[in-house]
Amino acid sequence: MEPELPGGEGGGEAAEEGLIEFYGSFKEMFEFFCKNSTIHGTVRLVCSGRNRMKTAFWTLLLLASLAMLYWQFALMFSQFWAYPVVLTMSMDSEPKMFPAVTICNLDPSRFELVSEQLEQLELMAEESLTFLYGPKASARLARLRDRNRDRDRDGAIRVQAWANLSSAGFRLSHNFSLVRMWDPGAGRKHSRVGFRLCNSTGGNCFYTSHPSGMDALLEWFHFHYMNVMAQLPPGLPRHPQHFQDLVYSCQYDGEPCRPSDHVHFHHPVFGSCYTFNSKGTDPFWAATKPGIPYGLSLILRAEQKEHLPLLSTVAGVKVMIHSHNQTPFLEHEGFHIRPGIATTIGIRQDQVNRLGGNYGRCTTDGADVAVELLYNNSYTLQACLHSCFQRAMVQRCGCGYFYYPLPAGARYCDYSRQPAWGHCFYQLYSRLRNHRLDCFQHCPKPCRESLYKVSAGTAKWPSAKSQDWVRQALRHQNGYNSSSSSSSSRRDIAKVTIFYRQLSSQAVHEAPLLSENLLLGACDWLWFCFFLLGNTSHRSHMLKYGWEE
Repeated sequence: MEPELPGGEGGGEAAEEGLIEFYGSFKEMFEFFCKNSTIHGTVRLVCSGRNRMKTAFWTLLLLASLAMLYWQFALMFSQFWAYPVVLTMSMDSEPKMFPAVTICNLDPSRFELVSEQLEQLELMAEESLTFLYGPKASARLARLRDRNRDRDRDGAIRVQAWANLSSAGFRLSHNFSLVRMWDPGAGRKHSRVGFRLCNSTGGNCFYTSHPSGMDALLEWFHFHYMNVMAQLPPGLPRHPQHFQDLVYSCQYDGEPCRPSDHVHFHHPVFGSCYTFNSKGTDPFWAATKPGIPYGLSLILRAEQKEHLPLLSTVAGVKVMIHSHNQTPFLEHEGFHIRPGIATTIGIRQDQVNRLGGNYGRCTTDGADVAVELLYNNSYTLQACLHSCFQRAMVQRCGCGYFYYPLPAGARYCDYSRQPAWGHCFYQLYSRLRNHRLDCFQHCPKPCRESLYKVSAGTAKWPSAKSQDWVRQALRHQNGYNSSSSSSSSRRDIAKVTIFYRQLSSQAVHEAPLLSENLLLGACDWLWFCFFLLGNTSHRSHMLKYGWEE
């Protein structure tokens, strides 16, 4: 069969072929397209041209098939532009470094420069306890305050260089007294405790209330404590701390720790802290084998001197396992080690790798983040959120939150200078906690992140039969000096061992669910199926009607 040339009559002379063929009418062009196309719907349109019912039927069928085809295209493109991801998991057995470990003694110290104000604050706390729970509740606190006063004459942190910067002009405010609020009809057992905060004009007041009086008292004490500590000048030298004051014994992989293996810092709430393997570059901390004998073993001093009993109510040691070059945010993470307990902590490292770009926001090193970090360590989500919140505090409240670093030129909040800063802070922090502050939009997650899963086991240590010789060994070799009146007491020491359960780590990777190659392949497959069915139907139609020359 030889196809009829366009524009020619049956049996006529063939027109000379050109680069572009022209047709005498739209009907001729349409008939040529239908007879040479593999789309079976168009062929039926031409062959059934004399039957209007068949023509209408095949017209609707062709339009429906095209609509289905492009509907599938629309579904694929809409799914592609949603940028979905699929998680893939793999096991990594490469050698790794031991993680950074931070420990704190939960015993914040006093500064002589503000010792008078701290003593006044404890007197106010005694009055609040008496008001809430009666005189018996504050009797123990009064005895501790008297004992601390005697000890602080010798043990307070003295700063001779700053003696001319006395905080005698600062006075604790009694405008934030704790009150008990009753819910009418709920009964005495359903009261709430809190203190009142107002803006700079004395309006828009609200209460920071808690169902637990203990939580309310601790928050009230923290609020006043931040105002007291804001009196300390920036760059105030810290009291020299000795490693042996917290750590009696330190071994890693059976070898004693070196002075260069830890760095010291002071936390205003968690006290004296040490971070082991903070940089993660020393070959000494390479993890060679899994198991307890090859981990980090510490014997710690867990005695509570009770410098500020209402600032830290937990006895023991705070421990946090984190990545290298990362600021430890102990208020958000970490766990406590009980005195008189041997704790074994098995860890497993997990890696999370995020795609970023159109598939979700993440940052490689924080260089592309609008928030300038106030911490001198690598980027983390918490570091970004804290920096963003602190800058919002300085911008909106006129001062900075005491527990976070300050931007250049800012000062910490103090109600002697900013009487309404507490009102501003609690409203701003409520917005951050409820994700209504734009910090979460400005702070993406890291594209690559290491997480440590822990599992712990505990046992009494030392045992009743071994505690005598354990104490003697610590006393002679590690400078241990028990202050317990009872020789059978285990309240002043603790042991912790941190080790890898297995050296292999689990890596979680994000991958595109529908990439560009898969999208193009799916489109080609749909077109192929469409024309394959059309070509098959077209050939069967030609055989049925016997198209011949």
